[in-house]
Amino acid sequence: MSLIKKIVTWARIKSPWIIHFNTGACNACDIEIIAALTPIYDVERFGVILRGTPRHADVLVCSGPVTRQIKDRLIRIYEQMPEPKFVVACGTCACSGGVFSGCYNVEGGIDQVIPVSAYIPGCPASPRAIIDGVVKLLASVDNASKPAKELVVNGI
Repeated sequence: MSLIKKIVTWARIKSPWIIHFNTGACNACDIEIIAALTPIYDVERFGVILRGTPRHADVLVCSGPVTRQIKDRLIRIYEQMPEPKFVVACGTCACSGGVFSGCYNVEGGIDQVIPVSAYIPGCPASPRAIIDGVVKLLASVDNASKPAKELVVNGI
């Protein structure tokens, strides 16, 4: 891996920029995602910063099931993110469709439309679970960037 790629990977792990997108949820998970950003839970200690545009985001945090109305917008937001990009499905509805599964206007979970990197279940997902999921996602990115020999030494 080149020095530039190592630096970019290090920066993505130490300061991931996220964008939050609600695809049709009841807003309970949205409240918990915002709660994770408050000083009580302080997700910024991991370098996580909430961005307003997908062009500057590394991680897309989605809440809610994918509705037919929002499907094209979700795909457009995902395509606007720079590579490498990661998607976190936050809450039971985002993971599988939840209580909205089977409704006439619901496509299903986020993974029915775009690839998902991490699933955080719960109705709603607690701020602690959200932080844990993001930290585990960042750890997996860090481990994927290391040579295979080092992964074996760490026992992973």
